[in-house]
Amino acid sequence: MKDESYMPPHTKEKNMARFTQLRLSLTFLALLGTAPALSQTTPDVPLVEDERSLSPLELLGKRVFEDVNLSEPRGQSCASCHDASKAFQGNFASPIAALARGAVAGRFGNRNTPTLTYMSFSPVFGFVEKKDDAGKVEMIPTGGQFWDGHAKNFKAQFEIPLLNPLEMNNPSKAEAVRRIKSGSYTNLVVKLYGADVFAKPEEAFYKIVDAVVAFQSTERFHPFASRFDLYLQGKEKLNKQELRGFALFKDPKKGNCLACHAGKEGSKNPKDWLFTDFSYDNLGLPRNKLIPANAKAEEFDLGLCKQAGLAALAPKDVKIDSYCGAFKVPTLRNVAITGPYMHNGVFTSLRDAVKFYATRDTNPENWYSKGADGKVQKFDDLPAQYHDNVNVKEAPYDRKPGQKPRLNDRDIDALVAFLGTLTDGGKK
Repeated sequence: MKDESYMPPHTKEKNMARFTQLRLSLTFLALLGTAPALSQTTPDVPLVEDERSLSPLELLGKRVFEDVNLSEPRGQSCASCHDASKAFQGNFASPIAALARGAVAGRFGNRNTPTLTYMSFSPVFGFVEKKDDAGKVEMIPTGGQFWDGHAKNFKAQFEIPLLNPLEMNNPSKAEAVRRIKSGSYTNLVVKLYGADVFAKPEEAFYKIVDAVVAFQSTERFHPFASRFDLYLQGKEKLNKQELRGFALFKDPKKGNCLACHAGKEGSKNPKDWLFTDFSYDNLGLPRNKLIPANAKAEEFDLGLCKQAGLAALAPKDVKIDSYCGAFKVPTLRNVAITGPYMHNGVFTSLRDAVKFYATRDTNPENWYSKGADGKVQKFDDLPAQYHDNVNVKEAPYDRKPGQKPRLNDRDIDALVAFLGTLTDGGKK
């Protein structure tokens, strides 16, 4: 699937990005007559240290990303729920760990906030060919943004939370533009796009979106600065437990994590190790009883199958209901600091998340609620008619009660130790 309105920043189109920056520089010259330092052209908002490496377009994106005046009521920015110190994840000091607090008191998002790190690598949502072990080709959903891909590309990823009543609650694009126009960095917008930029609010909005996308595509959102990256490059050694965890991670009969959390074996290039293939999977997660909506037994978050417009994109021979319960595979980079885990935030510890993978089917009583008859209600966060959608074929899920798990406690500890090497900031 091709979307001409958005081109990922990590392909050959980087040449066009360089051309754009040159063009912007020429625009500055035309407007200013000279080319003074950026800090001299924006005296109302002085540069801070971490802005000096940014281009004018990226700087504007950062100012918008951090602007607490772009919510209604004022007080919430993109950075409120995507905290740089937590790998651009967070919940805005919400009393419900799994759900971010919204701008309006008493409102909360409906899913766990995903990290923004490495998300600029996600392709536009679509269906791609994939062969299974038997050589059978199937079309699988891939890419997009958010847990269900409803933001088809990176531009929509900014727009949707800005206008969502449960999040920033901005009443309209035009209102967002008005607030930017009256804000402290409006001169930066004008210098980038011209004095008449605000004359057409709709066009101005999408120019500002371009700036946010440019900022979210900078190295700070994908620094490849973990101990694992140093290990790939031969600059760092992992300890025995971490190495054992990495081996289990790759072993198709043990962790089998590479099946979804992809990496290119043999490659020393960190960009070949994004730890996600951006596909969708149904794990049959336990219900998170702390989510207020889950107090109603009939309420279920069905994920991908409810994505607007999915039927027009999906293969004609596939029933849309087969995607109910499927959610996007997240990157495992920075996973040690981006809890809680899963789309519903049901696991507060990384070890519990890993242990669930290993023992979901051998010991379901440890994870699921019991019914009035005392029986374990397996896959209790999914209506019974969709239980067949749950992944029960691939290791480590291919087990039954009474069988030995693919991973024991020592294995789980080793995997958690390895995952800890994926936290950015490990470079010395």
